Amino acid sequence: MENSSIILAFGVYWTKWKKEEKPVDEGLFQGDIVASKRILYTPSPFARNALLYLQETGELKAKKPHVSHRQGLASYLFFMVLEGHGTLRYQDRTYTLGPGDCVFLDCRQEHFHQSSEDLWRLKWAHFNGPNMGAIYDKYLERGGMPCFHTQRAEAFDSILEELFEVASSSSYVRDMKICEKLTSLLTVLMEEAWNPDRAPHVSEKRRNLQRIKNYLDQNYQQKITLDQLSEQFYINKFYLSKIFSEQYGMTINRYLLELRITQAKRLLRFTSLPIEKIAVECGIPDSNYFARIFRKIEGIAPGEYRKKW
Repeated sequence: MENSSIILAFGVYWTKWKKEEKPVDEGLFQGDIVASKRILYTPSPFARNALLYLQETGELKAKKPHVSHRQGLASYLFFMVLEGHGTLRYQDRTYTLGPGDCVFLDCRQEHFHQSSEDLWRLKWAHFNGPNMGAIYDKYLERGGMPCFHTQRAEAFDSILEELFEVASSSSYVRDMKICEKLTSLLTVLMEEAWNPDRAPHVSEKRRNLQRIKNYLDQNYQQKITLDQLSEQFYINKFYLSKIFSEQYGMTINRYLLELRITQAKRLLRFTSLPIEKIAVECGIPDSNYFARIFRKIEGIAPGEYRKKW
């Protein structure tokens, strides 16, 4: 096997041959417990320090009921049940899993997952990244669950399939492409994070929030307070603050501020209006406060931003 390199990790072999030769076993791992097709991936130092990076991905079919138990693993795991049934034990709670159920968890926490007698088939990816802790926290903050049922199984399946293809390719930008696929996976997970099963009134809630968001988009130049929104839209201000943050990942004040700074950047770049006038146009009439806030968000003063752009 002088033309090949073999990577051994977790007792699974993945054989990589020169491009013109065929892999010996197509990455298949056959055992008494599972039959699987998997890639154990070693990211470059650049990917490990700067990107979302892959650790392992693949598909397995259980041959007999079995338990997988891990904790303290620096990894995040996503898997989807394609066939069969099983259970997940995570953070002192047990979840029953079946086709269309997905799991997204922090592998530093102790967890068990096992196939039932109705042997399951799974697709999965283990991955990590410099900012994954913050991303997972945001997923939970938005209402994401360690286990959920999806109506978008095809989207998840397609991403995992593409991830496997990219990881097994010889592309010289492979780490960047893997990061792109993992970002797509996390984007769909964030979209799934709002759990309608836990909030039966979510559709009406979302409609009300969309009306409020539209109002903010159209009236950010004016002075807007939480009390005013509460009175205008007939909603408790504390409840409004809570659900707005859950839905959009930021407070109403932060959302208003980002609208105003974005408009300020447009006016700084594409008009010759003085900064004092721009501050008023953006709903921040105190030009000194405007300058401090702009610098805090953009890292440079408004005048410097105009000059550089």
